[in-house]
Formats: sequence, C-alpha cells, structure tokens
Amino acid sequence: MQLSTYLIFNDNCREAFEFYQRCFDAKLEAMATYGEMPASEGMEIPPEARDLVMHARLRIGDQLLMASDNSPCSPASYEGIKGASIAIGVDSVEEAERLFNALAENGTVQMPLEETFWAHRFGMLVDRFGVAWMINYDKEQQAAA
Repeated sequence: MQLSTYLIFNDNCREAFEFYQRCFDAKLEAMATYGEMPASEGMEIPPEARDLVMHARLRIGDQLLMASDNSPCSPASYEGIKGASIAIGVDSVEEAERLFNALAENGTVQMPLEETFWAHRFGMLVDRFGVAWMINYDKEQQAAA
C-alpha cells in the first residue's frame, strides 16, 4: 500500500507544481489538462478551463505528490486547502533549512525553523499556493544513522 497526497488548486496547479519541482529537485511525471481529456468522458469543458490541470504527478524520491485544479464541472466553489499539512522529514540541518526557505518564498511562516526538544530543526509554513508544510529533522533520526 502506498499513501499519496492529492492537492486541489484554484487555477494555479501548473505554477505550484513547477515550483515544487524546483524546491524538491523532483521529477514531474505527468501534467494533463482538462482540454486533453477524451470527449468520451462526457464532461463539457468550458473553453476558459481547457488549459487547467486535470492531473499532475510529481515524484519526490520514492513518494508521489499529486494534484489538479478544481474541476470546472464542480458545483462547489473552491474553498482552499484546509485542515491538513504535508509533513516532510529530511536528513540534515542543511536540507531542512534549504527546503524550508525555498517553500517559504512569498509564503507565510507559522513557526520559524528552529531546534525543538524532538528535532534539530522543525518549522511550519504555508506556501504562496496555500499549502501548509511541516519540515522536520528529527533528533532520533540522527541517532539511528
């Protein structure tokens, strides 16, 4: 079993995933638009939504981060990403600082990256796309290495 995170964006999935690709030095494996969807799927896509992302898949190490823009056929209006954070465990202080600073660019730091009783570095932020992140370099992880 593999558990993957799937995010929904409001018309900026492409920009977010290109940003995450750089931050994580990751591989963008897929990026398909609503306009590329076969007509046989039966969804009537408005012309202004044809370039929105229907599905994106980013491979970060051996993990997947997936996303799309809010469906143009959704009856519900987009309310943002709420009530969840993506927790990232890293292997060094340097990697924690690099990743935290990259994701924090034009975002909001909720808890500065600093030493805690459980971690050499831990910090929380919401990036410029509204995604909440927790970056952690655990003290136990270093002891186990």
